[in-house]
Order: sequence, then structure tokens, then C-alpha cells
Amino acid sequence: MQIKDRQKFLTILTLVVVGLLAADRLIRPPLASFWNKRSAQITSLQNQVKEGDALRRGKDSLRRRWTEIQAATLANDPTAAEQQLFIGLNRWSQASNINLDNLAQQWKSGASPAYKTLDCRVDASGSLEGLSQFIYALETDPMAIKVQSIEMTSKNADGSVIGLGVQLSALVLTGLEAKK
Repeated sequence: MQIKDRQKFLTILTLVVVGLLAADRLIRPPLASFWNKRSAQITSLQNQVKEGDALRRGKDSLRRRWTEIQAATLANDPTAAEQQLFIGLNRWSQASNINLDNLAQQWKSGASPAYKTLDCRVDASGSLEGLSQFIYALETDPMAIKVQSIEMTSKNADGSVIGLGVQLSALVLTGLEAKK
């Protein structure tokens, strides 16, 4: 190889190496960043597809559960809703052999216009066993009731009669047609 050809070759090789180095420093970082963002987006989309498939597969059970929840709420009519709650309270108190001493209810609007609650303070008295059965009936009934607080006090010296104060909220879905 002659010197002139060698110089040409070395000049071209130097330019190629400098070009590759410039490409490595200027082109590769944005492409790598783009590639990493794209990979993260693909992973996120794959996870969303998996969640969507799980929801799609479980849609029947979700719809069935939502139907059960809707059926368990009180009627959208205030009078009918209060009657439903009082019938339930009477049924539970008779089944547990306790006395309902006082009932006080108050309507409250929900955080969204889709629901409201009927808050109720129930004062009852009876044996510890009866009050336990009453609380159990409250908690296990399908009616959409949430027990907010419970207070128990002794009504006599030997503790055979116990007073119970229960604060509960019953759910009313306002978007539903009036039930029952």
C-alpha cells in the first residue's frame, strides 16, 4: 500500500470512528431513553390488558354482586325506607328477645347525589346473650346497614339487664326506582 493510499485510508477510518463516537454520544442517549419509555409504556399497557381481562372474566360475578347490593338497600321513598328499617329492627329484637327502648332517625345526604343514608340511633335493653344475638343479626342481615358505634351499660346492680346504644346507617341508592 502506498503512503497516499494509507493516508486516505487512515483519514476515512478516523472520520468513521469520529462519526461512530458522535453517534454514540449524540444519537444513542435519546434513542435509549425513547426505548426505555416505550418499554415502560408497553409493560403498563400489558398490565392494563391483564386487569381488563380479569374484570371481563369476572363481570358476571361483579354484576351479580351489584344486583345483590342494590336489592339490599332501602327503598328510595323516605317513608318506605324508614318502615323497612323499623320492620328489620323489630324482627331482630323479637328474635333475640330484647326490648327496643328508643329509636331516633335522621336522613343525611351522601357525598354524591347517587346515595343518601338513614342514620338511626337504637337504644335497647336485655340480657348480654340477647344483645349479642341482636348485634349479630344487624351485622349478618343482607339489608345494607353499617354499624357506626356500639355502647353497652349495666341497667341494674347485678348486671343481668344491660343497656345497648347502637348508631347505624342504612344505605339508600337514589338513582334506583323506588323499591317495594
